[in-house]
Amino acid sequence: MSREYPEHPRLGVGAVVLHEGRVLLVRRGRPPGAGQWSLPGGLVHLGETTRAAVVREVAEECGLRVHVVGLAGTVERVVKDDAGRVRYHYVLMDYLVRPETTDVVAGSDADAVRWVEVERAGQLDVTEGLVDMIRRAQALEGGKTA
Repeated sequence: MSREYPEHPRLGVGAVVLHEGRVLLVRRGRPPGAGQWSLPGGLVHLGETTRAAVVREVAEECGLRVHVVGLAGTVERVVKDDAGRVRYHYVLMDYLVRPETTDVVAGSDADAVRWVEVERAGQLDVTEGLVDMIRRAQALEGGKTA
């Protein structure tokens, strides 16, 4: 199924990787959101659990091993073209994860990857809802706020 103009929504995952007051962000290399900072993540493969997918995606995009803490939230992204047709439709499950390592390197889907102080994340050109999802993940880990 094509990512653009799909027949059905695509299921994806994202990782809110928190470590010592920082969050791991990737600058997207492809549409939608090319050039914007976002959570590492991607599409779930057929037969793969969403938890396994988020671990795999963080490794592929950032070279980082992680373990899943829990589901931080879900979002739905529907992007329409100028004619009103659905160009992209993603249902995303975003997980709070903890890094087992902290050295990162950008993979093929990311233009760049970096640790950002949580309170500064909103100062970047970020994808819609990113700061809210970071707050949800912080609440899941024990009530910290962004």
